Amino acid sequence: MRTSYLRIAAGAAAVALVAGCSSDGSSSSTNSDESGAFPVTITHHFGETTVDSEPSSIVTIGFNEQDFVLALGVKPVATRGNLSYDYRNRPWAQEALGGTDIPEVGSEELNLEQIANAGPDLILGPYSFIEQGQYDQLSEMAPTIADIGGYDDVPAATWQQEFEVIGKALGMEQEAADQTAELEQKFQTTQDENPQFAGKTLTLGFDMGDGTYLVLGEDDIRALFFKDLGFEIPAVTETISPENLNKLDTDVLVMAGASREQLLADPLFAALNVVSQDRTAYIGAFSEDLPSALGYSSPLSLNYAIDGFAPMLAAASDNDPSTVVPAPAN
Repeated sequence: MRTSYLRIAAGAAAVALVAGCSSDGSSSSTNSDESGAFPVTITHHFGETTVDSEPSSIVTIGFNEQDFVLALGVKPVATRGNLSYDYRNRPWAQEALGGTDIPEVGSEELNLEQIANAGPDLILGPYSFIEQGQYDQLSEMAPTIADIGGYDDVPAATWQQEFEVIGKALGMEQEAADQTAELEQKFQTTQDENPQFAGKTLTLGFDMGDGTYLVLGEDDIRALFFKDLGFEIPAVTETISPENLNKLDTDVLVMAGASREQLLADPLFAALNVVSQDRTAYIGAFSEDLPSALGYSSPLSLNYAIDGFAPMLAAASDNDPSTVVPAPAN
């Protein structure tokens, strides 16, 4: 059951459904001087971790941390593999990887022996969903940063919050802030170029393959991507049965987990207004690049996702039923 859960939750890369994201509040805190010099102390699920000096041997143990480190021009010495996606060939990271094949330290389960053998001086897992026992063992190897949100009453971290924490842990706070501002501007520019996005309701749905559908809400970073573009999305993630399929019938629908042909084979799905009026974007399985970019929700993948989704969303939201929504570009 846990394997199935993780495969759907991480999708192609990144996130457990229950963790999701909220744009309200901060899920981490740091203590450093105004220059961002070390030491820096970061608060996370299991307490506080102090990084005394600039790390040189970083292991990333979460589902998307590798991208954040790469965005800062740093290559981890080892990383967690992906559950269902050919992540080594993800297009948005190839330039940053520069042909480097980073060793894995597990995928569904972390291999603690391999992590120790990598000789880390910093272990990054702000989006890893590790447990207390794992954290205790990892902390004996090197300073370890566990989840910075998604536990107790703390909302899971946005990509901005995760980038801030990783930037501080690496002594590159200003670089992370500069890239954050640049990416936020790209989101805003895309909204400005598509004013029809504002206020339209959008559902990101996942075909579970058993007649039910998962609707992703503001507690999932994949759905928050569309909120960042100006759409209104459901508040929470929920599984809907065929009897409640009308919950998919929003202004715009983005469907993942199955092909267009497979989805349209269901007459109840095909009869939805959002489907029959061609206001639906079909993005395929989470093992493919574009939906996987949502899963990573990183400074690298979100740039790619904006470029890939903008043409589809523009066509789906233009109030013209004759406009054909394009398939994802290869």
